Amino acid sequence: MFPFAFEWIAEPTRYVFMGALYAVLIALIIILHYCAIRAFLDMICKKKNHNHH
Repeated sequence: MFPFAFEWIAEPTRYVFMGALYAVLIALIIILHYCAIRAFLDMICKKKNHNHH
């Protein structure tokens, strides 16, 4: 199923499927990293605002 496996057969449909699969996985990784960074920054900002009250 993966290009580095020995049973890989070079067919256009497999390249389309793997391209779509990798595109979705990369998009999910980017979204999860964005959410984690955003949550971390919000947590830092709330701590700073909480100390000033």
